[in-house]
Amino acid sequence: MSERIDAPRVRRILGIDPGLRVTGFGVIEANGARLRYVTSGCIRMSPGELPERLKIILRDLGTVIATHAPGEVAIEKVFVNVNPRSTLLLGQARGAAISAAVLAELPVNEYTALQIKQAVVGHGQAAKEQVQEMVRRLLALPARPSTDAADALACAICHAHGGEGFGGVAYAKRGRRRGRFR
Repeated sequence: MSERIDAPRVRRILGIDPGLRVTGFGVIEANGARLRYVTSGCIRMSPGELPERLKIILRDLGTVIATHAPGEVAIEKVFVNVNPRSTLLLGQARGAAISAAVLAELPVNEYTALQIKQAVVGHGQAAKEQVQEMVRRLLALPARPSTDAADALACAICHAHGGEGFGGVAYAKRGRRRGRFR
């Protein structure tokens, strides 16, 4: 009697690079170690009141989720900026993006910029252009995506390589609480 070996399941991952002027998004499929590009883009907000910008992020990411049906979400963590006000504002944009995922009942995984760059480029001090080029190569894209879309795709790639689906190599020593890595 032969053993049945299950093929790896295809995971559709939405990566998000939050911002109050531009929020990048990227959707990929991970099938084992193979990655496939689905879509990417940017949600651009015109200058205006904060509540309106947050509404646009929530609404437009909700549309991306409804259209492309990801099963998982990866989002970049906020870094502490020199300007505390900017950090707080970015945190609100991030909160709107997380809310879009939570409203769709999707698990949310968070990664620092350092983790994302290490997963995609191989070192945490990579320049934006290096991230763009590695995303282009890893996903066999004809051209480099915009910086915000590349950052979002890189976040999704980081999750595909280091998230639960690959045994969590980078997180083997870290625990999870409420679906998030500590």
